[in-house]
Amino acid sequence: MKVAVVDYGMGNLHSVLKSVQAARNLADISAEIMLTDRPEDVFAADKIIFPGQGAMPDCMGALQKSGLGEAVSDGLKNKPFFGICVGAQLLFDHSEEGNTAGLGWFAGEVKRFPNNLHDAHGDKLKVPHMGWNTVHQTQAHPLFHDIAQDTRFYFVHSYYFAPADSGIVLAASDYPDPFACIVGKDNVFATQFHTEKSHDGGLLLLRNFLRWNG
Repeated sequence: MKVAVVDYGMGNLHSVLKSVQAARNLADISAEIMLTDRPEDVFAADKIIFPGQGAMPDCMGALQKSGLGEAVSDGLKNKPFFGICVGAQLLFDHSEEGNTAGLGWFAGEVKRFPNNLHDAHGDKLKVPHMGWNTVHQTQAHPLFHDIAQDTRFYFVHSYYFAPADSGIVLAASDYPDPFACIVGKDNVFATQFHTEKSHDGGLLLLRNFLRWNG
């Protein structure tokens, strides 16, 4: 099995690569994990991991310039596909960040948290949302195997998913109101948080992805 971590120049790529390699060992499977910027490698891969970090306009621009867009779109159609952080946001129609068009795989927007957020005690919440937060699973999914309800994962983001179809929401978190933090349908699974920074929970998600047939 070949797993491509897509390198379009945007993302915590080596940390993602190391975490996928650790997940392979945890899964006890034979798999070639490759960090690649070559479209032919992505076309040839059995599974695709699509990370991203930074501003959405920069990520979308880098993807277009790299020539990897067609290979990524092909993977979305027919391979187990895991989007991480901005790599997940890119799957939507549009982002408010830089008024940027996405890949349009999922209908909906990527919206910015308002500046006037307050918690239940009236204390002001910072944007970006940064740090550990609980993730509440709202639908059963094979990638949740061995992951307890309300496990904490690591977030760094100012923008969040606003899907047009609530049926693709697999899990939510609160800041302070609920927002979708995992979306997925068929062969595609995507998280707003960083799996590679989420210790045991992130490793289990990646392990389950490596075992998943999509």
